[in-house]
Amino acid sequence: MLVESCPQQTLQHVTAARQRGLLTGCVPTMGALHQGHVSLMQRARSECGYVTATIFVNPTQFGPQEDFSKYPRTLQSDLQLCEQAGVDLVFTPQTDQMYAADAETVVQVGRLTTLLEGAHRPGHFDGVTTVVAKLLMITQPQKAYFGQKDYQQQLVVRRMVRDLNIPVEIVTCPVIRESDGLAMSSRNRYLTAEERQTATALSGALRLAERLCSQSGAVPSVVEQQMQQMLLQTPGLVLQYAVLADPETLQPLPERVPSGTSCVALIAARVGTTRLIDNLLLVFG
Repeated sequence: MLVESCPQQTLQHVTAARQRGLLTGCVPTMGALHQGHVSLMQRARSECGYVTATIFVNPTQFGPQEDFSKYPRTLQSDLQLCEQAGVDLVFTPQTDQMYAADAETVVQVGRLTTLLEGAHRPGHFDGVTTVVAKLLMITQPQKAYFGQKDYQQQLVVRRMVRDLNIPVEIVTCPVIRESDGLAMSSRNRYLTAEERQTATALSGALRLAERLCSQSGAVPSVVEQQMQQMLLQTPGLVLQYAVLADPETLQPLPERVPSGTSCVALIAARVGTTRLIDNLLLVFG
């Protein structure tokens, strides 16, 4: 496995792989890898002849009051996981290799980035789309792998790729959960044992929404209210949003939906100082 911090050298390695006729895949990450990331790398390995993973804690997607400085950085153990998953090349740039001191160019996607996460984290998605566009240009993948856990992020990346005609297929992989239902996240390591127990309320509320939606005649606003009530009654949890939305546009659902309608339930909440998100794709019965 190669480890490379230079964008130009990384591009050369991937170009050589493509010239050999290999299908190239990329798994962009911010490090602090866990089994959710491993599942992405394993999926890429099963589908691609040459797999690149990127490890870069991107400063431009963190707000001024967010956790950039304390975000976990575990490069050596990350590299071990990459190697075990069969990754061919790990791109680990420094900030000055990704952003010139006078960089002014930003990739903005528009309306999708103003909702939900975008409303609670202004500027976040501009940082995400800008760095992902740069990583896609450097690693030249034919397939790029993202986790469903960051549901809105993968929608935004899909829209960017479509609108800019970037020749890459975005592959969204299922949420990987702990045995207690908590969605795997690099930020879970911030949680105390008590907070960890509290955090399972997110997946519990999603399962509640799933049960309610499966019932004939379920009303979206009522399902939302039940989710919100469960979370608001959870001690130690501060709810930011719990909604049902259209899975493509993230727009609110109408008051009545026909049987078979798909939606996504999305939750964001704080437990202690840790901000957590989770989601689940649902179908109305």
